[in-house]
Amino acid sequence: MASYPLRPQRLCQLLLLLLWPLFISASIVTHLPGFHGPLPFHLETGYVGVDEVQFFYYFIESEGNPAEDPLLLWLTGGPGCSSFCALAFQNGPLKFRSVKYNGSLPTLVYHPFSWTKASNMIFLDSPVGTGFSFSNTPETYVDGDVTSSLRVHKFIRKWLIDHPKFLSNPLYVAGDSYAAKVVPFITHLISQGIESGPQPLLNLKGYMIGNPITGEVIDTNARVPYAHNMGIISDELYKSTTILCKGENHRKPTKAQCAKKLQVVNKYFDEINESHILEPKCPETSPKPKNLSGERRFLKDKYKMFNVPPIVPPPKCRSYTYYLSYIWANEDVVRDALHIQKGTVTEWIRCSFTLQYALDPSSSVKYQHKLTSGGYRALIYSGDHDLVVPHIGTQTWIRSLNYSIIDDWRSWFSAGQVAGYTRTYANNLTFATLKGAGHTGPEYKPRESLAMVKRWLSNQPL
Repeated sequence: MASYPLRPQRLCQLLLLLLWPLFISASIVTHLPGFHGPLPFHLETGYVGVDEVQFFYYFIESEGNPAEDPLLLWLTGGPGCSSFCALAFQNGPLKFRSVKYNGSLPTLVYHPFSWTKASNMIFLDSPVGTGFSFSNTPETYVDGDVTSSLRVHKFIRKWLIDHPKFLSNPLYVAGDSYAAKVVPFITHLISQGIESGPQPLLNLKGYMIGNPITGEVIDTNARVPYAHNMGIISDELYKSTTILCKGENHRKPTKAQCAKKLQVVNKYFDEINESHILEPKCPETSPKPKNLSGERRFLKDKYKMFNVPPIVPPPKCRSYTYYLSYIWANEDVVRDALHIQKGTVTEWIRCSFTLQYALDPSSSVKYQHKLTSGGYRALIYSGDHDLVVPHIGTQTWIRSLNYSIIDDWRSWFSAGQVAGYTRTYANNLTFATLKGAGHTGPEYKPRESLAMVKRWLSNQPL
């Protein structure tokens, strides 16, 4: 790892840090199975012990200026999806070649639109039981938003103590989908730590969330008007559902007539790819336990390497590369290259839906209000073809903050084309859409998402 001059103002602080117990193991990875030649970026993997949990992480130094570029702590949604999902499918510097599996190790290629072009990135497997993070204490697997966020806060403090040259880099917490619910709370915890003054003093600047679940009712209730706007449901069904479900939570309706209407609506939703309404509907590779089927039992016999075998989508599907990640991450040669502790995680699962996990607190919006009112920056972005968390719902709760508009709705561009639309609010809050993207925006529009992040991180208008 390259060394950078330490700023003088940090010297006294670092003397205090030497007194901290770290419980950190880290390894430099120069080659990965399936990738031709040495990695063209600096990759470190390791574990950080927090309470009884061993958090596994992937750290990639900025491909720009690591000494000055921001540090992004990235969490993937679920809850229970490995951060490797982001590293290999969304905003990291690796991609799987989507070719039909023939029994050999899936191959990886370099991804030129990685966010590591503009930032140092920590991809963290959280909560415990996600990816390669583990615990030897069964009780710690009973987790939730609050507990996991407290642990992530301890994680980043310990990691920065062990990597002091990044203490002065601007720090942002980022994530999408369900992770966007805990990102503001984690950012809030870090801000509280700064105010109370314990070491180390983190250079927190703000947070980023994509197609964010907040816990607000609007996250789900926006699906009906969005589906109507996009021509998925009829005028009549939209109007009757709106009338009968007024004041109801669409996820848990209490009125029988509303529930019946939503059953009709959901039949239309079930027919399409909710993560991107224009892409073909394909099997998910991480089905929930209730979806265990005869097909999966057959696959377990066919692919004996899996205890929880993934469904195999057709190669034409985007989710086929998710399937390839199961093959790749469960090979011994890959685990050795990543320096995974033997005997800790018997099987890597892309998204684990069997976690004992409490969905608390009920909403992240109040923490976002505290953070942005307190001077921290926020970027909230949405793929505009996502039915899971539609952008119109996100805009609704943003308006509930009652911030004045600084730069009103306008187009923003990448490579000479409209890449989306944006609006800037008071208190350093920016909202942007990624035109044509789905639930995990960078996965669908990598060039545009990198342009967006580069500009925002450098305090330039989109």
